[in-house]
Amino acid sequence: MLSVKDIFVAYGQSEALHGISFDGKKSETIAIMGRNGMGKTTLFKSLMGIMPLKSGQIHVDGEDVSCDESYQRVAKGIAYVPQGRMIFPTLSVEENIQTGLENSSTRKIPEEIYALFPVLWEMRRRKGGNLSGGQQQQLAIARALVTNPKVLLLDEPTEGIQPSIIKDIAKALNEIHKLREITIIVSEQVLSFAMDVADRLFVIESGRLVHEVSREETDIAHIRSYLSV
Repeated sequence: MLSVKDIFVAYGQSEALHGISFDGKKSETIAIMGRNGMGKTTLFKSLMGIMPLKSGQIHVDGEDVSCDESYQRVAKGIAYVPQGRMIFPTLSVEENIQTGLENSSTRKIPEEIYALFPVLWEMRRRKGGNLSGGQQQQLAIARALVTNPKVLLLDEPTEGIQPSIIKDIAKALNEIHKLREITIIVSEQVLSFAMDVADRLFVIESGRLVHEVSREETDIAHIRSYLSV
């Protein structure tokens, strides 16, 4: 569903990603693990088209999106929940979700969205800015899901969120697997969350993928050694 081949990304003369390659299958969740500054957000921005590729290719469901603008990638099936969530604080919860339905004929929020995130139904009339960080993260994921994506990118979804909400988000992502054949890519530093949701884990270090392992074969201590400062 997602194919990333040998991508290089640079900030001016400074190269940030050095030949990253990986594939994401249908109904698979991949966690990209790594410390701050190792290239996780740069990778996600390049997948979304916010940062241009220096070289390499990105395919979604067999279609080359390497040179597409962000809005074109959305139309071809990529949805992105950025670090920091970026919801609209002055819009209601319901209005925030509806911004993901711009290209929908009905503008109707699917019932399954509120089934995945019951708190959003309870707070649908409340302004987004009045929600807690964890509730805003659920809102951002819901807004991305209504675009009916083939690939969902979540950049640091657990950042600054209390443990009980982290468990709710993990449960919702696993439920999404049962409902849709979607590929989910999460960038993450919380190993327990990655182990709850991911089928495979990658480690990124200095702009390179340096380790890959299935969840079943993960050596927790080995992964932690990459994440410790």
